[in-house]
Amino acid sequence: PAPERGGFPVIDAAERAATLLAGRSAEIEAARRLPRDVADGLAALGLMRLLTPRSCGGPELHPAEFFRVVERVARADASAAWCSFISSTSALVAAWLPPATARPLFGRDDLRCAGVYAPRGRARPEGSGFVVSGRWAWGSGVQHAHVVVVGCLVPGGPDGAPRVLSVVVDAAHVRPLDNWTSFGLCGTGSGEFEVEPHWVPAERTACMLEDAPAVGTALYRFPVFGLLALAIAATASGIARQALDAFVALAASKVPQGSQRTLAQRPAVHEALARAEAQWRAARAFALEAVDEAWREATADPAPGASGKTGTAGTARPAGTIGLQARRDLRLAATHVAHGAAAVVDRVHTLAGGDAIFAASPLQRCLRDVHVATQHLMVGEPTFELAGRLLLGQPADTAML
Repeated sequence: PAPERGGFPVIDAAERAATLLAGRSAEIEAARRLPRDVADGLAALGLMRLLTPRSCGGPELHPAEFFRVVERVARADASAAWCSFISSTSALVAAWLPPATARPLFGRDDLRCAGVYAPRGRARPEGSGFVVSGRWAWGSGVQHAHVVVVGCLVPGGPDGAPRVLSVVVDAAHVRPLDNWTSFGLCGTGSGEFEVEPHWVPAERTACMLEDAPAVGTALYRFPVFGLLALAIAATASGIARQALDAFVALAASKVPQGSQRTLAQRPAVHEALARAEAQWRAARAFALEAVDEAWREATADPAPGASGKTGTAGTARPAGTIGLQARRDLRLAATHVAHGAAAVVDRVHTLAGGDAIFAASPLQRCLRDVHVATQHLMVGEPTFELAGRLLLGQPADTAML
């Protein structure tokens, strides 16, 4: 059964979000951010805290269900889905904080969060905390967030190198910059933002790439970057599904110039659409298979005689750890979904002909949105190279896998 949130299954919340978003995409694009009522509505449905721990009152959603929910929202509006998953993945830090600190920050039912893991800020140790400041790019949804999680460099790590620290900052200390003018995903408000120097207690910080989470359940054994890549893939998949549906609706009535048959009656269109449909389904099936395998490892009992070693495929692992092969496949599958979705959208956009170029067509927005999604670092082309190196047993830097 689907996990429950707010008295109804979360997939039902995604369907309610689709109703909320119906007919709003042009308005969202023009605003270059989510309108306040849209952000409030998504938050009220629990869609901005999907990965928040149960200890904070959140749904702590299974990653496969997380994929499906984000995908369904993206079918309605990609910018809304993007802000929802950015809020949800940013709130993952709650699992690394002391419970008494996490609950007041992330326990509200209408939580709206934003965050940037990239360490573009500075955290200078002072007393029992840090003085935090900096300027970050890609601040999706920061305009409507209650808290913002920022990546900072802290000098003086064990080996002399700076540590990367995630710091939870109240929205009152964040100044969004109105400089988001993009080709696609226009309504995400993903501009830069600044934080003026102010003191943050150490208990509101976490080194998520090095430290064990305070919450020991299976979701927080998943790699943070793997969950982020999966969310981007889900958004791209939802965009592709929207494009396929829009093309089917158009094909039923469009008669190309010089023809007496609708697009839906043309054999070349039959073949092309069938190939696109199969490509979309196959890519998302790989992603859900990779999630299932990683979840199996996250919830597994330790192998007999496990040595406790981690980090490479084939070595014995203690209970609840996810091996390198599963982490590789999560990122590979997510990247494959994103680029496969772009190929699907490209194909149906071309099949639609001139109708697809006008603002009234959802296909032109799908084309722009999906090609912005593929530019994200977590699903970029270099991920294929990294996965290929690992498949061939070649040395590779897997720190961000």
